[in-house]
Amino acid sequence: MQELIRRRRRAGFVGRREELRMFRENFELPPDDDRHRFLFHVHGPAGVGKTSLVRELAQLARDRGALVAHIDEGAASIPEAVAELSAQFAQQGRGVKRLERALATYRQRSHEAVAAAVREPDPDAPSTGSAVAARAGVVGLGMVPVVGALAGVVDADRLARGADRLRSRFRTQEDARLVLEPERVLTPVLLDELAEAADTAPWLALFFDTYERTAPFLDRWLHDMMTTDRYGELPANVVLVTAGQRPLDPTRWEGAADFAADLPLRPFTDAEARVLLAAKGVTDEPVVTEVLRLSGRLPVLVSTLAESGPADPGDVGDPSATAVERFLKGEQDPARRAAALACALPRRLDEEVVRAATGEGGEGGESPAELYAWLRAMPFVGTDRGGAARYHSVVRAPMLRLRRSSAPERWSAGHTGLAELYGRRRGALEEEDRRGPGHPWTRPAWRAVRVEELYHRLCARPRAALPAVLRDGVDACRVDTAVAREWARAVADAADDTDAGHLRSWSDDCRAALADEVSGPLRVLELLLARGGLDDAGRAAAHNAHGLRLFLLGRLREALGDHERAIALAPADPWGHHDLAVTYRALGEYESALRHLAEAADLAPDAAWVARQRGETYRRMGRPEEALPWLDRAHGLDPEDPLTLGSLGQSKFVLGRPQEALADLDRAIALWPDYVWALTRRARVRHQLGDGPGALADLDRAQSLAPDMPGIRGERGDVLRAAGRHEEAVAEYESALDLDPAYAWAGGSRALSLEALGRLDEAVASLEEALRVDPGYAWAREQRERILGDSEREIP
Repeated sequence: MQELIRRRRRAGFVGRREELRMFRENFELPPDDDRHRFLFHVHGPAGVGKTSLVRELAQLARDRGALVAHIDEGAASIPEAVAELSAQFAQQGRGVKRLERALATYRQRSHEAVAAAVREPDPDAPSTGSAVAARAGVVGLGMVPVVGALAGVVDADRLARGADRLRSRFRTQEDARLVLEPERVLTPVLLDELAEAADTAPWLALFFDTYERTAPFLDRWLHDMMTTDRYGELPANVVLVTAGQRPLDPTRWEGAADFAADLPLRPFTDAEARVLLAAKGVTDEPVVTEVLRLSGRLPVLVSTLAESGPADPGDVGDPSATAVERFLKGEQDPARRAAALACALPRRLDEEVVRAATGEGGEGGESPAELYAWLRAMPFVGTDRGGAARYHSVVRAPMLRLRRSSAPERWSAGHTGLAELYGRRRGALEEEDRRGPGHPWTRPAWRAVRVEELYHRLCARPRAALPAVLRDGVDACRVDTAVAREWARAVADAADDTDAGHLRSWSDDCRAALADEVSGPLRVLELLLARGGLDDAGRAAAHNAHGLRLFLLGRLREALGDHERAIALAPADPWGHHDLAVTYRALGEYESALRHLAEAADLAPDAAWVARQRGETYRRMGRPEEALPWLDRAHGLDPEDPLTLGSLGQSKFVLGRPQEALADLDRAIALWPDYVWALTRRARVRHQLGDGPGALADLDRAQSLAPDMPGIRGERGDVLRAAGRHEEAVAEYESALDLDPAYAWAGGSRALSLEALGRLDEAVASLEEALRVDPGYAWAREQRERILGDSEREIP
């Protein structure tokens, strides 16, 4: 079916013969020919046919045997773009296993970095190298961007990066670079995979559509990948195509004429437009002349005006008709015409949106399902990569202007009704996931409906809605850059569609700030705090969010100042004290942390999170007997919180109550089956209780969720060693050390299995390597001396 659809689209493609010729002939020139071009940049205004041309160029590349990948605005960062390239090559039968492993490691290391940023080393773990990152502190409350982690998969391309404090928590320098500068680690792997693919395919063609949206983070990367040695060598038989509304940045791409072709798209020529009209059965010269005049030969408008099959110039429209009337002139049903105008208001369409936009239909009107089906067949309605229907912007823009200028009350009422629809959808998601971990802004499904709700509220009442929308911006910036961009895009679209100057000022400045992948959210929060527009509660939330961004960047002392300002603005809000407590705890200042948690308890005496944080703080201080009463209280207030049960189980295990610990960990995992930290802790409890198979089953599950976490493999080694399965144990320890060469505890434990196998020289070498990594590892030194002493006594 897909192939048949592609053929029909190609058969209906009109014009752009010169652009197609240039691209086709480029494949006939070897890369070392000075006439060969490595980059084609397609650009032009909305509606000029960029996406249609890109689709045609991609098919032309396939016809030449090229491996083809296509990236658009669905990728919000460089790692997401790399992941999309990986997935598309895999779909074409070109596996990129090393790149897939690198991406999996990136996600896992990013998760560990987030967890490490909000907790100290676990004092009851065998070593920091084997500790499994806990979901605790602000992570458990959804205050950092780890909803993916809470589901078992972290997309930490969305992690604020670049800090000395975070660097100190990574096991290796490579791990630090992978999380803090993912493009520096992932891109060389991508280039290696492209090089292998280039040996098996004559050409590789990479397409980057909607470049006006993705250029802020892709443009420098593509330029550096093509023109510098920063990431390695890009195969010579790679051809890149970028397509956006604007020309390439002349500063960055100065001198690119030697290797790049500029393809500016303009409206159809008279001949091209006539070919398209003839293909749609419009051949009468007066009708053709009128369509050409009214459309300006813009491809999407030529197609739209021709679609209704006008029989005479009057069917096309008179010179005084509005653009909207021209688009719909061929549709005589007034209900459909009204529906088309009403359904221009939403940014995307589905049957329920059509119902909200049009109402349940008047007398003789079609049902929302029938109207939706009719709209989907209109030439100005397309489908985005997510499958949602949407109007082409060239057609939607004048429809919006007409509705806003001619019927302002209907404009406001229509957007209000759509905002209420998305508000109901949001409420349903909140009810469905009301006990789910993580802040709502970290959940893609919730976020998708929330940004639509905000967009429609801004369109309905631009000034009245702005303060609440800015408050949502605080929460979006608290998560990460990509989420903040989704929020900022809703503001920008509302600014375009309402032509409100105050919205335009906000959207321009926020989107400029968010071009900075690392500190973008921080800069937007500073704009929100500097300009006003937030009440005291909102400013307090902004200071707390700003403090969290500083926290994740390792600037903990600066973060303290933000949280103190938040408390001064909103003394009755316990979250400022919570954030101060978590920051003090990360600094090792436990008494200060406990003092602020006591303040939070005064403000929120029945909040389970306060009691849990107090218990967790005592547990990390190595005082589990003092942790238990607080954790018990937290559990009583919220019996279904898996984080509290996990902490309870670990505290009881340390206090020598393994059966009770097992029961708590069982309940935590039943509530949250992907709770990796609890799975590894339960494995340890089961191991001590003599249930080796149960322990291995837990570790198998944990490893499937976190395949590159060395601590899990180290724990497996211990269980296997206790069962006398020393060869397997050695293999697990060595796997752990492959993942983390600085994992001294695994080296020490490996020595015991090597000794049991009679491989004494290797055992001593393993202990010496562990001591080299950690000179203070007293146990390893004792074992080394013992083995050497035993060996000397055995010499005749």
